[in-house]
Amino acid sequence: MKLSTRGRYGLRAAADLAVYAKDGPVSISSIAERQDLSERYLEQLIARLKKAGIVKSIRGSGGGYILARPAASISVGDILRALEGSMTVVDCPENKEACANYDSCVTKYVWKRINDSINQTVDAMTLEEIITVRME
Repeated sequence: MKLSTRGRYGLRAAADLAVYAKDGPVSISSIAERQDLSERYLEQLIARLKKAGIVKSIRGSGGGYILARPAASISVGDILRALEGSMTVVDCPENKEACANYDSCVTKYVWKRINDSINQTVDAMTLEEIITVRME
């Protein structure tokens, strides 16, 4: 499985917010500058994170973006799914009706274990954890 730039850059932007928005809203331009990202692309990523309820905007002078909830309650999985969609490596049907080879398939167990492992890993890591590790 390979994450697109959406997932990689969006995770960096969310981590940036977790670090710098503790004292108030952060502008797109300041995130873009610190993370060396295009402002236009970052606007698209932030819009997806906002739609998912991870980020919220503050309007007016001194406005910008903040996390919608504490970094400790936002998982890496929440962020990646908001940006990438499903974290499934192989989309293997889970019933006989959807797959003619369901009963005889020897690999469905492999794909399920891989998919489950990835999801458990990204869901267990919080935004707070990754910014804390980064600072050490």
